[in-house]
Amino acid sequence: MQQHQADVAIIGAGIVGLAMAYHLAGKGKKIVVFERNSKAISASIRNFGLVWPVGQSAGHMYERALKSRRTWQHLANATGLQCQETGSLHLVYQQDELAVLEEFTRTAPANGYECQLLTPEQVAQRSQAVKMDGLLAGMWSSTEMTVNPREASAVIARYLEEQQAVTFRWGTAVNSLEMPYIRTKDEKWQVDQVFVCSGADFETLYPEVYAQAPLTKCKLQMMRTVPQPGNWSLGPALCAGLTLMHYAAFNTCSTLDALKKRVQAEMPEYLQWGIHLLISQNGAGELSIGDSHEYGPDFEPFDKEFINALILKYMHTFLAAPDYTIQERWHGIYPKLTNGGTDLILQPEKEVTIVNGLGGAGMTLGFGLAEEITAKI
Repeated sequence: MQQHQADVAIIGAGIVGLAMAYHLAGKGKKIVVFERNSKAISASIRNFGLVWPVGQSAGHMYERALKSRRTWQHLANATGLQCQETGSLHLVYQQDELAVLEEFTRTAPANGYECQLLTPEQVAQRSQAVKMDGLLAGMWSSTEMTVNPREASAVIARYLEEQQAVTFRWGTAVNSLEMPYIRTKDEKWQVDQVFVCSGADFETLYPEVYAQAPLTKCKLQMMRTVPQPGNWSLGPALCAGLTLMHYAAFNTCSTLDALKKRVQAEMPEYLQWGIHLLISQNGAGELSIGDSHEYGPDFEPFDKEFINALILKYMHTFLAAPDYTIQERWHGIYPKLTNGGTDLILQPEKEVTIVNGLGGAGMTLGFGLAEEITAKI
C-alpha cells in the first residue's frame, strides 16, 4: 500500500467539497480530494445551476450567498465556465401574491436586497418569456446567476488540479479514517485535517454521529426541454407565486399567511409534494424546470409522473416559450436539516469536520460557507 501526505483531505467532490478545496488551496494548503464516483454525479449536477441570493433570509445568509456569487464570478473568469448574470423575475397573478411582493419590496432596501417591484409593462421589457395575461406585477432582482451544473463540478475540479495543485482521487472510496491516517483500497494518506463533505451519503463515515443529527433526505424531480429555436432567450430566471412560500426571504412578510391559506384550499397537492417552480436556461438553450420536495430516509428509484404533470401545469400559467418539448426527466437527493437550520458543522473527532446540511442550496451557499469555515483556520 502506497503512503502519501497532505495537509488537508476532503471527502466528497461535490460543490461543497470543491468549495472547501478552493478556499483551502488559496491558503497554500496541500490538499487531496477523495470521490468515490468517477466524477460528481449527485445533487451538485442535478439542479438548476442557479445561484439564488434573493431567496436567502436577510443578514448573514444573504451575505453568505453574495460571497458565493463573487467566487462563482471569479471561477467563471478564470475557467471560462458558463456564468450568466441573468437576475430573476418573481411573477404574480393573484392579489395575495401581489401583497407579499409589495410588502417584501418595501423593506428590501433596508434588508440589503437589490430588487424592485415592476409593472406588467416593465416586466415585458425585461423578458419575452412571461405570459402577460392576468399578470399583476413582477419583482426584479439583479443578484441571481445561472451556471451549467453538469459542467461546473468538472471544470472547477480541473482548475483546482491544474492551477492550484489539488490532488484528486476519483473512483476512490475512503475505507477507514483513523486520524491522522486515511486508507483507501490502494493508498494510505497521513493528513493534518479532514473535511467530510459527503452530501446525502450519511451512512459511510461516522454513522453514529449522523444518526443523532437532525437530518433527513429530500428527493426533487426536475425536467429539461429541448434547445429553444432561433436563439430564443429566457432572459432572467423565472418563478411565480408558489416560490414566495418556499424561500426563507419571504417568511417575515405578514401577508404570507393569506397566500398559504388560499393555496392550501385551492392547490393542496402542490403543498403536499412541496412543488414550486424555477425556470432557468443553459448555454445550449435548454430550459430546466422544477421542482418538488419529498422527505424521508430513503426513496423508491421511480419518479412520480403525476408530480411532473403538476409541475408542467403550473409552468404553463406563467411561462411563454417556443418549445415545451421535454427531453429529460430526472431526480436528485440532498440532505435537509429538520430543525430549521441552514448548515450542519460537526466535529466527530479532533481535526475532523463534517460540512453538510445546506438543504439544496449548495450552489448558492457552498462557496460562502467554505469561505467562512476556512477563515478560522
